[in-house]
Formats: sequence, C-alpha cells, structure tokens
Amino acid sequence: MEPVEAEDFEALATLRIEAMRESLTRIGRFDAERARARLAAGFDPSCTWHIAKGSERVGFVALREQDKQLTLEHLYVHPSAQGRGIGSAVLARVFAVSDARALPVRVGALRDSASNRFYVRHGFRLVERGELDNYYVRPARV
Repeated sequence: MEPVEAEDFEALATLRIEAMRESLTRIGRFDAERARARLAAGFDPSCTWHIAKGSERVGFVALREQDKQLTLEHLYVHPSAQGRGIGSAVLARVFAVSDARALPVRVGALRDSASNRFYVRHGFRLVERGELDNYYVRPARV
C-alpha cells in the first residue's frame, strides 16, 4: 500500500468507475459522473492508499476512524486484478489495525454486488440494509 496525494484523484476516480461498472450497470444505476462526484465528496488523501502489485497500481483503499469504529470507505481492485487475493490481503491489513486499536470495521456494499459475498466470507456480519447498500460490521478481535 502506497500513500495517495490529492493529484491522484482522477486516477482513483477512473479506477472506481471501472471497478463498479458491472455491478451498477446490472441494476441500471451506472453513471460515471455520479460515481466521480460521490468519491470527490469524501475524498481525503490522508486516509487513502494505493494498492500496488509490484510497480503497478491495481486498486485503492480508504479507511477512516470515526464514531469509535473504522469505516472502510473504499476498497476497489481493478477488474483485471480481481480474484488474485489482493482484496483479502488488504483486508488482513485493515483487520490488523482494527484489532490493534480494538475498533470494529464497518463497510457498505452495493446490494447486488459480489462484494457482499466477499465481506461475509471475511467475517463481516450484515447489520443494516439501505435502499441500495448493505452495511456490515466486523468486530475487533483482541
């Protein structure tokens, strides 16, 4: 994981759009500009990192501490790099932070996205259903 700078925003937005395209298209909600705007609304380089495999940047993650929990705001892996254990490796690092700080991790996932199975497989429990998203929590293990 590598630090993100403010000038990395466009590259991150492009990656997010590609990672979300299939799921959003499936439910009829794909809109590249809306996806870019949603990322821009909460973008904070201080809590965002590139995910690199070798010299290639294949994704990004944003983790923010708030309200006595860690919020996994973003975890995107480019479609060409999915299915290789990259997301699982990133979650292992997130869980290490969670456990060290004794804070649960909360994440939201688009309701019809494969990411729901990914989070459940990694120990998250469904705690809330929104109109478009499911919300999960993984308790800290101390």
